[in-house]
Amino acid sequence: MTAIYRAGIVGAGQIGRAHAVGYQGVDSVEIVAVTEPNDQVRGEFMELYEIPGGYTDMKEMMDNEDLDFVSVCTWHLLHEPQTLLAASYLPKAIICEKPMTVGTASADRMIVECEERHVKLVIGHQRRFYHSWTRARDLILEGAIGAPQIVTTKSGEGLLNCGTHVIDACRYLMGDPETEWVMGAVERKTDRYERDVRVEDCCMLLIQFKGGAQALVQSDLTPEHWSVEEYQIRGTEGVLETNAQTVRYVNGDSDGWVTVDLPTEDPWVLQARATVDWFEGGEGHRGQARQARHAVDIIMAMYQSARDHEVVRMPMAETGYPMDLMFEEGKIPVIEPGAYDIRSFLAMEPEDRKRYSDMRRQGMRHKDIADAMKKIQAKGN
Repeated sequence: MTAIYRAGIVGAGQIGRAHAVGYQGVDSVEIVAVTEPNDQVRGEFMELYEIPGGYTDMKEMMDNEDLDFVSVCTWHLLHEPQTLLAASYLPKAIICEKPMTVGTASADRMIVECEERHVKLVIGHQRRFYHSWTRARDLILEGAIGAPQIVTTKSGEGLLNCGTHVIDACRYLMGDPETEWVMGAVERKTDRYERDVRVEDCCMLLIQFKGGAQALVQSDLTPEHWSVEEYQIRGTEGVLETNAQTVRYVNGDSDGWVTVDLPTEDPWVLQARATVDWFEGGEGHRGQARQARHAVDIIMAMYQSARDHEVVRMPMAETGYPMDLMFEEGKIPVIEPGAYDIRSFLAMEPEDRKRYSDMRRQGMRHKDIADAMKKIQAKGN
């Protein structure tokens, strides 16, 4: 099939590559341009994916290319301005990486701008396309474990990073219920950041959904054992567990655990394909922005709960970033000085990146690795 849709990618890092693989799995889409300020990274990306157009500036790409798709694959604080810029050129769809943004007001601006311009906005919660999760969702909605009571999971690497996938998954598995309230607790003794955004050392949150079900999420409390892909859902009549490949459940009618193995397909391809289907007249998209906004709501409500030491009922009044507000109010003073970013390795040279990864495998904290890397660099100078 001849490609009929033109795609451009903003950001040629690891996630940009995932989006490129997604587009290349859809016959009707051709990647025609990429924006990346690093000359070497941009050149390698263009060669790997056979992309004719390369730019250092997003606006220049938008001015020169007539794009149907725009993928925003940059760091969190760039998501809103780059999505708004892309929307102003009226592409058919934008796929913006997770987390959607920082703060509910920012999320609303993205949604309103795209809807007013009739641009489809998708947020990169691509795991919604796991066949196992969809089968688990169907089994729960069909009553295989009775009325769902609570979904539990453990996450890591920051709530805005992996936690956004986890919270989105809890909602997806339960049938995307609305949220009634959130209660959370935060610890931040180090000056920790994640892609330039101030984040917690660890946290825990309890989510109350409409209909009675709850979700209990731990983040960075068990750094040696966590996954964005493993969930247990307890119901009134049974238990269901799922990961990226498998669903298993037990209830009063089953003879022990019933295991369902499902085929795996690249979720990035399924996400891109579903986006084409959406703007060609489909009813909707699993990852559309109005679904993703719920994850932003819940994360911000968790921080607000920790800030005010109380349950936060939805809709939440605060529209900014409560983590920054807590810090500015002196409620989370830094005990171990020295700012560091847990994703700093993304910008490192290959040798330093390997050194960083080796230390993580040894169980070292990001803070301790950051201090060690500074000492190594000081010796090198």
